[in-house]
Amino acid sequence: LRPGFFVRGYASAQDISTLLLVERNGNSIASSTFNSLTAATKLGGEVTALVAGEEPDNVASEISKITGISKVLVAKHKLYEHGLAEVYAPLLVTSQKKFNFTHLVAPHSAFGKNIMPRVAALLDVAQISDIIDIESSDVFIRPIYADPTKVITVRGTAFPPSNVAGNNAAIEVAPDAEKPSMTEWISEDLQKGDRPELGNATRVVSGGRALKNRENFDKLIYGLADALGAA
Repeated sequence: LRPGFFVRGYASAQDISTLLLVERNGNSIASSTFNSLTAATKLGGEVTALVAGEEPDNVASEISKITGISKVLVAKHKLYEHGLAEVYAPLLVTSQKKFNFTHLVAPHSAFGKNIMPRVAALLDVAQISDIIDIESSDVFIRPIYADPTKVITVRGTAFPPSNVAGNNAAIEVAPDAEKPSMTEWISEDLQKGDRPELGNATRVVSGGRALKNRENFDKLIYGLADALGAA
């Protein structure tokens, strides 16, 4: 059962414009971005992609070809290379204020969850996190009502991936934003596995009290997850 919704405002498809933050895996687009694009297009209106990094041109060219993208903003600077929230958030806020985007959308991944709360705070709006469906431009499931500017993260498994070809969006330079001097990239230590990420997995294997101990869990659950290609 879905509870009733109180809607603060309404925007027609002609009024809606969405900024999609593109998550990168090196020089390629993270799969969660395509799911977020599906959600963004469901809002109606035009979708602008924002690509940032030290050398983002290849990713910008790739996303410009994706159906549903009307324009691509490119922010080229070495500070954007590692996804630091402190430098990405001002970029999104500056872009929103310059182009009057009504919706800002990112994947509900570690990348999006790190950046978008800062964006919402700078815009003085509430974030709408981990949505699984869209009923209108102002009403979302997880059920919530929203401020005039919507800052959104998308649960990737709730939306199908967008089409990958058949488009030719314009590419232009993103607005110049403040780059805080107190934040510096030092290094990262990543543990990578062969299994899919939990947030984007279509199959998940879990176990509980019946397994009795860690040895049984490691022996049974990991083997089953590997056999199914599951998280």
